Amino acid sequence: MNVVVTGGAGFIGSYLVKQLVKFNHSVVVVDSLYRGKMDNLSPVLDKIKFRQLDIRNIDELRDILKKSDGVFHEAALTDVQESFTKQKEYHDVNVIGTENIFKLASEFGFKVVYASSSSVYGDPDMIPINENSERKPINPYGQTKLDDEFLAEKYSKMGVSIIGLRYFNVYGKGQTGSYAGVITKFINNLRERKPPVIFGDGTQIRDFVYAEDVALANIAAMQSDVKNGFFNVGTGITTSVKKLAQTLIDISGLSLEPEYQKPLEGDVRVSQADITLTKKMLNWEYKMNLEEGLRKFFPL
Repeated sequence: MNVVVTGGAGFIGSYLVKQLVKFNHSVVVVDSLYRGKMDNLSPVLDKIKFRQLDIRNIDELRDILKKSDGVFHEAALTDVQESFTKQKEYHDVNVIGTENIFKLASEFGFKVVYASSSSVYGDPDMIPINENSERKPINPYGQTKLDDEFLAEKYSKMGVSIIGLRYFNVYGKGQTGSYAGVITKFINNLRERKPPVIFGDGTQIRDFVYAEDVALANIAAMQSDVKNGFFNVGTGITTSVKKLAQTLIDISGLSLEPEYQKPLEGDVRVSQADITLTKKMLNWEYKMNLEEGLRKFFPL
């Protein structure tokens, strides 16, 4: 396939690009390098084409996307706390930029697989969360992802093939603090021989899924016969933030205790994916368990 990956120099995008290259697809990466880094692509730079471009520029996007068989749309601003202070910028990039992709898919007929987020669910009434659970985001970042889903539904009704993958807490080497960054922040503190800082009481639960598994979910979605829909991408396994901190401390071999601070605004308390539909429709399932994935960060 001839595919384009927006945000391909970013954390998840670069994992996806490497997997696409591994499977011998022809890949064009589009990234503004606002948050993405060329270093993320260094192992495959000689095997891809790269274009530095902001997804809000639809005319330049048109020239790149018009010959593609499919587009993986990963480009987005993702920092929950920052989204409170930069709401217009988050809307412009995450919503207007995403609609540009959908418009061009309508124009040229390619399939889109894009990064939605478990943040569309907000704080759910029940867990695990399935795809029919109520969508009620509690922060501006989550709202942009819900706005994208409304757009996906609109363009799907117009005949465009769009699959939205609702990522839960993605982690992996190369992750920055701005993306689901609790693991990164804990690791950074441990590297400095400082205790992990927990915001709140640590009983918040998360569903952590490894970035390479997320990349493979994207490819499964693109290659599937499914034309439209939203699918959870997680493990279905919960881990408390307190347990996560202790696991990382134990792996590091350091003698530390977590430090507790006041909760963060817009922080979801509970999150757990029901991946039944994803398994059935996309034939995808996670492979990496959390402790094995965490050990990839060590030695510090």
